[in-house]
Amino acid sequence: MLEIKNLTSQVQEKEILKDINMNFEIGKNYCILGENGSGKSSLALTIMWHPKYEITNWEIIVDGQKINEFTPDQKAKLWIFLAFQNIPEIPWIKLFEFLRTIYNNHTWENLTFLKFKNFIIPYIEEIWLDQEFLRRDLNVWFSWWEKRKIELLQIKLLKPKYIFLDEIDSWLDVDAFKSISKSIQELNDETNCFIFITHHFEIINNIDIDEVYVLKDGRVEETGDKALIEKIKENWFK
Repeated sequence: MLEIKNLTSQVQEKEILKDINMNFEIGKNYCILGENGSGKSSLALTIMWHPKYEITNWEIIVDGQKINEFTPDQKAKLWIFLAFQNIPEIPWIKLFEFLRTIYNNHTWENLTFLKFKNFIIPYIEEIWLDQEFLRRDLNVWFSWWEKRKIELLQIKLLKPKYIFLDEIDSWLDVDAFKSISKSIQELNDETNCFIFITHHFEIINNIDIDEVYVLKDGRVEETGDKALIEKIKENWFK
């Protein structure tokens, strides 16, 4: 279980998150809802220790282990994964070397260049990307859908337990949206936990959601089951 206790953070002395308490259990799926500016993305970035956010109070526990002082890469090795709302472009880092590095660091297999190439090509073909992408700089000049495919590929490779998806439906056309929804359904099983951060509902229409958190002004305003989503659909966040 991933437990978040009394999480409070600020940016330039302005409090952004206020005493957040949440629990995420393997085998269940969650949804964090709220209007723009409610603190949804800030929550995900704070959990992964983005340097922009100064944490003034908190406790994060993964499977009984307190990880407050863990760096982002250490948290990733505890199988916490964040799919960004705005995916960064990183020049001078080739996609192939990025994927090989994160895979080797997480699995301890230490695959050589040739072994990893043979290993990764079927995955690349499975998500309908040309092998030439492996030679390109990470996400540089990739379309939004291509960037999303690379994030889904990382989930397939690393098999994280706690998967935060921050507005992953942003900037996608209808066909890409349907494809990513199908991929999430295929990846979701009893060994992981998806946490959807969104203010739209289409992405979770075909996913079993066990618990819903609604944020407002950096606080947990309301919690409930999937029925709460239907209530918000009717009345928005009033």
